[in-house]
Amino acid sequence: MKFILAPDKYKGSLTGIEFCNAVEEGIKSVLPKAEIVKMPLADGGDGTIDILNYHLKGEIIKIKVNDPLFRSIEAPYLLSKSSQTAFIEMAQASGMHLLSKEEQNCFHTTSYGTGELIHDAIKKGVKTIVLGIGGSATNDCGIGMASALGYKFIDKNGKEINPIGKNLLKIHKIDASNVIGKLKTINFKIASDVTNPLYGKNGAAFIYAPQKGANTHEIKLLNQGLENIANIIFNQFNINVQKIEGSGAAGGMGAGGIAFLNANLLLGIELIKELIDFDNKIKDADWVITGEGKLDQQTFSGKTIQGVMTSAKKYNIPVAAFCGSISLLKKEQSDLGISYVSSIIEKAKNLDDAIANSYKYLKIISTEFGEKIS
Repeated sequence: MKFILAPDKYKGSLTGIEFCNAVEEGIKSVLPKAEIVKMPLADGGDGTIDILNYHLKGEIIKIKVNDPLFRSIEAPYLLSKSSQTAFIEMAQASGMHLLSKEEQNCFHTTSYGTGELIHDAIKKGVKTIVLGIGGSATNDCGIGMASALGYKFIDKNGKEINPIGKNLLKIHKIDASNVIGKLKTINFKIASDVTNPLYGKNGAAFIYAPQKGANTHEIKLLNQGLENIANIIFNQFNINVQKIEGSGAAGGMGAGGIAFLNANLLLGIELIKELIDFDNKIKDADWVITGEGKLDQQTFSGKTIQGVMTSAKKYNIPVAAFCGSISLLKKEQSDLGISYVSSIIEKAKNLDDAIANSYKYLKIISTEFGEKIS
């Protein structure tokens, strides 16, 4: 029997590659002759570079950039010289994990470091840049990123503003006269799993800024700022970013990517599958085994498991899901099309035990699965 192992990570517990190793051990203990193909996945958020490097064997480039508070840090990106492609994770330069709890406030943060990673990749001669935008600490509509590439954001007095979320409301016009020359020649693809508009009650500020440290007053100002820059982008570039699904992703980086990079905004899991030729590689499998930390309503919103289901259904391949915990009802699991579901939490004493010993429990789950289908 042939098994494709195609999980996302269990955040804070297991990487996708560790998941694959545990499941392989469990299945092989029952079916020693089973063919196991490890294809760990990601949806464009943190950890995407590691997954792509596992599949594509590129070169990790590390450079000095500005973090969300303009402090110097070292950040990596993945370079594939053979395909002239760079894979950049926004979180590596502009992520929440770079800030202490006290420092987290997207009213004061910038995506400038992400622009520096992009600039470096362009200088190295890439033709395509894939940008994953999960895990950001920002709500600046990508003006920090754009500033690192030569854009200037000017207030009503003709002065250049500091590119942070707070100053979106001060922008009066965008000066694109000094943008780096090669920017327009690059094919940009942005991987995201968010469909929110840029501003409004479901926009970047009201939905995500509370998680990024902004208070109620700051959130209202950020929302006004996002609306302000959307109007300026429309007036200067004739692009209505508010109408584009996902423009509110990563504090408006979705909109910024469209306006300043001419990027295509794509569902992260679908882009990752395309890059690693996932659909072709699973064609003759007997089972696809996937998993993530929690099987819940968000699974239906462009997450890894839904992406796996979409591919498996094309070839009528049954899918098993091994997750940390499950909050979907049996009917919802059935609607998703999953043939077999099991969770770590069912085996563990408590949540702490589940997190600490997830590898051991995942191996047990996989052994039981192997016994059931053998």
